[in-house]
Amino acid sequence: MNSTSVTARSTRRSFVRAAAAALALSGLLTACGGSGSDSKDAASSSGPVTLQFWGWANGQPAVVKAFNDSHKDVKLKYTKVTDQLTMQKQLANALKAKNAPCLVQNTAEYVTSWVSQNALAEIGRYVDPAKDKFNAGAWASGQVQGKTYGVPTSSAPNFTIYRADVFKKFGIKAPRTWDDFIAAGKTLKKHGIYLTNYAGEDPSTLEVLAMQAGAHWYAIDGDSWKVDFQDAGTLKAAKVIQEIIDNDLDSKLSFADYAAVQRNYDKGGTVTRQISTWQMAGMVQNFTKSNGKWATSPWPTFTGEAARTPAGTNQSGGVTLVTKDCKNQQQAAEAALWMSTNTGAVGTMADPETGNGVLPALADSSAYVDKAISKKLLGPHYDATKKTVTDSLSTVTTDWTFGPNWTAMFTELATGWAKVVNKEQKVTDLLAHMQEWTVKDLKSRGISVKG
Repeated sequence: MNSTSVTARSTRRSFVRAAAAALALSGLLTACGGSGSDSKDAASSSGPVTLQFWGWANGQPAVVKAFNDSHKDVKLKYTKVTDQLTMQKQLANALKAKNAPCLVQNTAEYVTSWVSQNALAEIGRYVDPAKDKFNAGAWASGQVQGKTYGVPTSSAPNFTIYRADVFKKFGIKAPRTWDDFIAAGKTLKKHGIYLTNYAGEDPSTLEVLAMQAGAHWYAIDGDSWKVDFQDAGTLKAAKVIQEIIDNDLDSKLSFADYAAVQRNYDKGGTVTRQISTWQMAGMVQNFTKSNGKWATSPWPTFTGEAARTPAGTNQSGGVTLVTKDCKNQQQAAEAALWMSTNTGAVGTMADPETGNGVLPALADSSAYVDKAISKKLLGPHYDATKKTVTDSLSTVTTDWTFGPNWTAMFTELATGWAKVVNKEQKVTDLLAHMQEWTVKDLKSRGISVKG
């Protein structure tokens, strides 16, 4: 999987350059090294050290149990958070109340924001010696300005999964372009079937399509940030999304009731998703009717353009972070490292039936592709999916930048996205608002910005 490593490395280098610029420009990076205990002997006089660990991924309780069973002086206490967006809100509240956990699951796009808020411990002295065990690109997901704040957990390919039996029944071919995708949706609509699902609280659909289309919501321009939510790539993505919404091709089920979303897919109410391997886990664990009827195809392209798949979003770049307020930072860092390198732990997380179906962040994750996709879900399409997964990793975009106020921006974007899904405003209206809002927000933080 050499091409994967090269692509991912390029993506993460782009991320690190952007992160460094964010912190230099904002002036928010202070002494980010932690002051927590470095002593492993701290546990000997009062029993084992207990580290709070917050996460949302399936399989983590089993990994925590395996860790606790194999460690005498350090124990993990796991708390399940609903999802990625909820994690950002709960972590912000915990930091404010001075009761943040030692370890948190997160994704690459939020690392810069948390570092700029002086929320994370710099753990390089504990984990950097192990960096050669990881894909170089994935390793960079936990770094800002050359300092390490977390241990990577995953690399995620992206592709389309669809109900092969339904497509065959109505004579629809696997969509290769977004035009094909929309055309398929119009055919399915005639039979009372939705093409895809747009959850009103999750605007990542807009983000990843814009990324694929070559958009640049944030960029560095000299000594300032440049903001552009209305560039050609974003408008191209907006056109696809708006056509899906205008033609009522999307169901509107909230992820707040994830079981209901899965039941809808299982019974054939909605029949496609753009996903990564980790999202297969929820399908396998919840389906009772449609296992064996799903197939995969490459992420749709824009007509006339080469294959490009989005990366560096909530669909990839998984990382376990250590908070600055943690009193046992060394033990926390080493626990994070164990969870990302222990063969049993990695295997548990890679398997969609026991974990969340992620490909690990290891230097060579090829041995886990079989575990990351499900024969039960894919049936006769299992072998073809191996190639889809592998190929997608060689077409990853490498030119996306996360801004220093990403968490706040994404929250505002989600508010407007709900109105888009409910047809209360157009995608272009949301983008115009985000342009104005993001520039104003950055200026309020004392960050130099153009846009």
